[in-house]
Amino acid sequence: MAKLVVEHSGPLSGCVAVGGSKNAALPVLCACLLTEETCTIRQVPPFTDVLVLLKILRSLGAEVLYDAKKQMAVITAKKLTSTREDAALAEKLRASFFVLAPLLARKHRAQVPLPGGCPIGTRPVDLHLKGLQQMGAKVKLEHGDVLARCRRFQGSRIYLDVPSVGATEQLLMAAVTAEGRTEIENAATEPEIVDLAAFLRKMGAQIQGAGTTHLVVTGVRQLGGARHTVISDRVEAGTFLAAVAAVGGDVTVQNAPSEHLGAILAKLKEAGVQLTVESGRIHIVSDGNLSSFDIKTMPYPGFPTDLQAIFMVLATVAKGTSVVTETLFENRFLQASQLLRMGADIKTEGRMAVVEGVKSLTGTSVCAPDLRAGAALVIAGLLAQGQTEIEDVYHIDRGYCHLEEKLQSIGACLHREEETEEQ
Repeated sequence: MAKLVVEHSGPLSGCVAVGGSKNAALPVLCACLLTEETCTIRQVPPFTDVLVLLKILRSLGAEVLYDAKKQMAVITAKKLTSTREDAALAEKLRASFFVLAPLLARKHRAQVPLPGGCPIGTRPVDLHLKGLQQMGAKVKLEHGDVLARCRRFQGSRIYLDVPSVGATEQLLMAAVTAEGRTEIENAATEPEIVDLAAFLRKMGAQIQGAGTTHLVVTGVRQLGGARHTVISDRVEAGTFLAAVAAVGGDVTVQNAPSEHLGAILAKLKEAGVQLTVESGRIHIVSDGNLSSFDIKTMPYPGFPTDLQAIFMVLATVAKGTSVVTETLFENRFLQASQLLRMGADIKTEGRMAVVEGVKSLTGTSVCAPDLRAGAALVIAGLLAQGQTEIEDVYHIDRGYCHLEEKLQSIGACLHREEETEEQ
């Protein structure tokens, strides 16, 4: 067990670099199962979720070499010895479900537990299963597992009731080796899907329309190995920008995917932050005196739900009243109760939160209820008066690599304390 101890920090300064995207790396790693040949994936940071997924791939029979220092994974799935995913590992992350389509494509059968992950609300996999069934898979649920069989996926025309990122990625991996042509309408358009499609094309897939709501895939008989570098993490970039906006400072965020941050940059400017955007870097200047703003989470290119909790922290000290509306998940205001403990003025009702800016927050003991809420509490601790202790930081480690070290490098006052059981 560990906790983060965060102190009130003055203006931040210097440079901080963004790493590879967790949400892009996970489906790309699963897609390596689609070929017998070796795939080399770069810019794969050692997030807890990544390390668990690599264990899952090994348990299925893939040969996995991972260099955490170089952040490079080399995966050869020549012999898949199992089609049954380990339940204890699968319950740790939602991305465990992405092995379903590759296993069916390669081994024609799969037993995959319903996925785990953060408790931010219901995230059903019905769109995944409905689409796979349209492509010829036989699917049934038994004791919390999905049992599926498929001789070979058949091309189909699939309409997604909602533009689900996960379902789009799952069906894309099914379609690339399907017989015939597959069209996915109302597909999600997130940059992580574009990145997955880019990797699959390097493997020999024929994909058109990535980044639009209409994907067209012409199946090929088999895919080959490929080398790929995962895109930079737009959520991590947004986290650093929000930290500087809240605390104040003059920081350059390097390796920032500015082309993926339109909605985030717009809200920061609305809050009164100065931004200079260049290719691969964003320079941010803030005096910490923020104006109120409203956000409404939406599918890309709208404001990302993964940054909603973090921007709520900015709203707690912004001058005036801010309204935060969460349209994607029904249980994603878990950070609000912890921020109230720190002196925030937040009223929630359903999927809407009204935040009245206060002069300052006060440090206290809080718990990270999920990944993004945990990162939000780190920023809250940096601007709060006194000391903040954050428990359950394993949530944060699922999606941030060396977060405290990176923040320390630009002047933030925080450190990690390991807790051991008394003997």
